[in-house]
Amino acid sequence: MSETRRRTNRGPLENPEAQRNGVAGHSGDTGDEDEDAPRAAGSSGMTEEDDDDPAERRQLRHQYRELINSVQQNREDILSPTNNKLTEVLEEANRLFVNVRQTREAALDAQFLVLATDLGKEKANQLHADGSAFDPSAYAEHLLSFMGLNRLEEAEDSDEEGASSGYLPQDAWRKLAKRAENCFRTTPSFHFMLGSFLAEPPPPRQRVERQRRAPVKEAKRIMPTQLKKMEESHQEATEKEVERILGYLQSYHTDDPTSPISYYEFVTDPTSFSRTVENIFHVSFLIRVSIYATCC
Repeated sequence: MSETRRRTNRGPLENPEAQRNGVAGHSGDTGDEDEDAPRAAGSSGMTEEDDDDPAERRQLRHQYRELINSVQQNREDILSPTNNKLTEVLEEANRLFVNVRQTREAALDAQFLVLATDLGKEKANQLHADGSAFDPSAYAEHLLSFMGLNRLEEAEDSDEEGASSGYLPQDAWRKLAKRAENCFRTTPSFHFMLGSFLAEPPPPRQRVERQRRAPVKEAKRIMPTQLKKMEESHQEATEKEVERILGYLQSYHTDDPTSPISYYEFVTDPTSFSRTVENIFHVSFLIRVSIYATCC
């Protein structure tokens, strides 16, 4: 129907020879030559796809038909699980699709695509059916063979010895574990050093009420005996030092009663500041009791 609409929209043929070829092709079996004739443009007056070679178009459609016929004839071989013919024909179709320019060529490509899709679906169903058929006995036999236990050798040994031990080698399970380890190489999980976050919180501690202490009455403060003795000894030392200084003053006054004693010369120690301060402190007691009169 699409070709009929395209034929009605076409203008007059530019080449009479091409028109004759188109009529002859229409009377044939395929009708492909109709599309190879050049088409005239409508109101624009320009030709559409005038650079396409009719022979190349026919060759492309011929290759598509051969590809479709080849797939239909080799259907059983393509459905075989060990056959990669379906991949090869798909690559060939992709190569042909690059040169598709007209509607008929696109229709052939779509026809092939539907056929290839059905074959791919059937092939996938066969693979699924083959994969679901699991034989535990065969799997166990393969495991034993891999682990180093050969049933044929065991049968020969049993015929010679009368009984079969059936023991696996010492490193059988280690060998199987090493092989299975390659299939489960995952990142180690993260473990918390203090446990999981889902742990229950510790129960709250019961508050123990402490007994209040009774107020302590302020007792009369008593000075320690040792401290009292220290104060008394310090007072005695001060009195003795004052008496000693008074003796010096009296001796100086006896030697020269007419001359006053210089205060600064009397209390100053040129070699010791602390001694000078002590002298001033002790002389102050004499001044307080009006025993010594200061003079410059």
